[in-house]
Amino acid sequence: MISLLIGLGVSLVVTLVCTPLLIHLVHKLHYGQYIRQDGPQSHLVKRGTPTLGGVVINLAIVLGWASSALYRFFAYHDKPSWTAVLVLFAMLSMGCLGFIDDFAKVRKKQNEGLSVRGKFFGQFVFATLFAVLTLIVPTKSGFPSAQAGIAFIEHPFISFEFAGRVVAIVLFVVWVNFLMTAWTNAFNLTDGLDGLASGTSMAAFVGYALIAYWESYHLRGTNAQGLTYSVSDPQDLAIIAACAVAACCGFLWYNTNPAKIFMGDTGSLALGGLFAALSITTHTEVLAVVLGGLFVMETCSDVIQVGYFKMTHRRVFKMAPIHHHFELCGWQENTVVVRFWMIEMFFVLVGLVMFYSNWLVGSGQLL
Repeated sequence: MISLLIGLGVSLVVTLVCTPLLIHLVHKLHYGQYIRQDGPQSHLVKRGTPTLGGVVINLAIVLGWASSALYRFFAYHDKPSWTAVLVLFAMLSMGCLGFIDDFAKVRKKQNEGLSVRGKFFGQFVFATLFAVLTLIVPTKSGFPSAQAGIAFIEHPFISFEFAGRVVAIVLFVVWVNFLMTAWTNAFNLTDGLDGLASGTSMAAFVGYALIAYWESYHLRGTNAQGLTYSVSDPQDLAIIAACAVAACCGFLWYNTNPAKIFMGDTGSLALGGLFAALSITTHTEVLAVVLGGLFVMETCSDVIQVGYFKMTHRRVFKMAPIHHHFELCGWQENTVVVRFWMIEMFFVLVGLVMFYSNWLVGSGQLL
């Protein structure tokens, strides 16, 4: 618990202290955000607002976890886990991709950075590398992070063990690519209003901090009924999720309306990559759809809008993603943001209830 609190505290302090410094630097370099001309007209006043705030979010999470790891090493001789390093790699690699996109925007002085093809290629490379590493890198728990996932997707009717293993690995890599691409783009779409992405991300990572902590407490059959979690190093995962909560909270201090800085793709892609990595390493990929329900809702609204327009040349929503639709319906920006926070909190609560109910059923405690 002390190590978790250390991570929380360090991440919060880093964002509160470093964000103003970054705002000053970005102002000095004239790296301001460029606003879509076809969006809500009320957003045009945000033109020039400093961006690249995701740099501080990434730094805060890494330093928070590193401080916690140092404390555990000197206090308990507990070495840092490779699982945590892999999860942070997923976050930082997607954050680097977002940074390239943000930097291209401010250099070109327009709202278009990397091409869609370039962004998807970068996501494919980093997601594939993450998937392969989770299959081969050993952990403190004694097995690779993705071992349970591979065991799950191996086809029982393939007679040759090697062939079955190859098929399982290929399917796992494809699955990880889908998750990474889906969640990074979902978080990116949600980052459209002051405080929306940082507030909803904070709620989502609270859910994963509680889930990972629970898995740590009940790891490997500590339950009398024999229920186990084959999760690698869940304590580290809980600390990283908690650091993400603190980093988003500290950043929200400056990102709330009117925002003094935007996280940009550097932040949204990194947080999406972190969310996807946590779902994979905690083996809750399906439950993540509920825990990140607001992000799913935003993505679905965009997919529906584009698909319906291509078929009929008409629109379902006034503008997608759906938060812009409510703005154009007359809702104030703060109203949309706070209500969407409430929706995401509800999704997280439902996800935690489902997770706990599954544990009760599996442990035999729910009659």
